Amino acid sequence: MRAIRGLWRWRSNPLRRPTDLAEAWLALVALVVTLIVVPVAGAAIGTAAQDSLQRSVRDEQRTRHLVAATVVRPLGLTALEDPDSPSTRRTQSRVLAHWTAPDGTPREGTTLADLETPHRGDRFAIWTDEHGRITPRPLDRATATSHALLAGVGAAAGAAGLVECGRLLILWRMRLRRYALWDQAWNRTGPDWGRTEAGS
Repeated sequence: MRAIRGLWRWRSNPLRRPTDLAEAWLALVALVVTLIVVPVAGAAIGTAAQDSLQRSVRDEQRTRHLVAATVVRPLGLTALEDPDSPSTRRTQSRVLAHWTAPDGTPREGTTLADLETPHRGDRFAIWTDEHGRITPRPLDRATATSHALLAGVGAAAGAAGLVECGRLLILWRMRLRRYALWDQAWNRTGPDWGRTEAGS
């Protein structure tokens, strides 16, 4: 909006310098580019991230399985950061457990169990791949969508920042050029400043 007001103000002002008009045009062009590029960049990156993440969701939900594991023996407690609440720590039990893989293979290994006081024979659920190796919980659709949205917003903010940095860089160069022209004009006028016979 300032660019439009600036263009209107400088349209026929006798004090207008070429650099004033150029700065106003630069601001207007930056505004138009921002209004076009920022939403397009955000939408493009967000859509690409959404497609990729939803494909990952489908793959993980197809290849990861929730199976029942049985405690062989407890190994102690482990404090973990809760991903849903960064300020909260939760305690899980480390146990030696055995389970049957989706392909029917018996498995045994160390894992974390959501059991406060695990005892031999207690059952709990774990996520495994098709061969029975322990894996993290599969990504859900809502989380994937929120990550894609954040990626789109980040891309839009980055595009806006790049446009503004470009505008500021060009403006800085224009001002350096203006100061150089002022110095040249002052060097031509300075020696004669205030002399009556100089015609000033």
